[in-house]
Amino acid sequence: MKLQTTKSLTRTELREFLDIKVAQYNRPDFIGTDPIQIPHSFSRKEDIEIAGFLAATIAWGNRKTIIANAKKMMDLMGNAPYDFVMSHKTADLEKLDTFVHRTFNGEDLHCFVQALCHIYSEHGGMESIFARYAEEGSLQKAIHKFKKCFFGIPHLRRTEKHVSDPLKGSSAKRINMYLRWMVRNDNTGVDFGLWKSLSPSLLSCPLDVHSGNVARKLGLLERKQNDAKALAELDKNLRKLDPKDPVKYDFALFGLGAFEKF
Repeated sequence: MKLQTTKSLTRTELREFLDIKVAQYNRPDFIGTDPIQIPHSFSRKEDIEIAGFLAATIAWGNRKTIIANAKKMMDLMGNAPYDFVMSHKTADLEKLDTFVHRTFNGEDLHCFVQALCHIYSEHGGMESIFARYAEEGSLQKAIHKFKKCFFGIPHLRRTEKHVSDPLKGSSAKRINMYLRWMVRNDNTGVDFGLWKSLSPSLLSCPLDVHSGNVARKLGLLERKQNDAKALAELDKNLRKLDPKDPVKYDFALFGLGAFEKF
């Protein structure tokens, strides 16, 4: 398919093209190249949730570095993230001081561990917050509410930037990716489908440089910035292609951009 002809595709042709790409990339061998491999190291629901959330939080930059540093986080937590979060002592937090991934450092990881402990002990876990604040057709307001709950304990102001807020204009790429992991059941063993209280129809595409550029070339997105408004535009168009599972097209858009240089 030539680039100059992609915007003239009919919706049916576009859907068929993207469905082929979803099938190509939404496969178990995708796991080995992606940060989703970190939560796949665990079987306990809470371990998967916490490992996934922490891996998604640092998912920017070089992919090999992301995966290596996410594994380092798990090592520092004794490869038992839920037990570490719920039963850590001050001395345990000191072990995290050496961690750094770009602008996310040991102090931020301290805050995240304490905030996650608060989420599980006072709010019934992460899933319950998203389910409580989910709106018809979107989880973006729920992300905003989750951030408020997450930072509802004393914390460093600097750490707030590591959880995006769609209501402040962010596309919230990393947390939307995390929600895809937790909510969507793809029947291929990539996404987990752990959170049964939420429908995949509510999910938004993790919008980054790769998916944004491909979406523009395919006529799915006109807005130039990768922000909350662009995400809303992309969501609207992907829901036309598959209203029940729109975010499956993340595999196609990302794969075309990152692996095929589309």
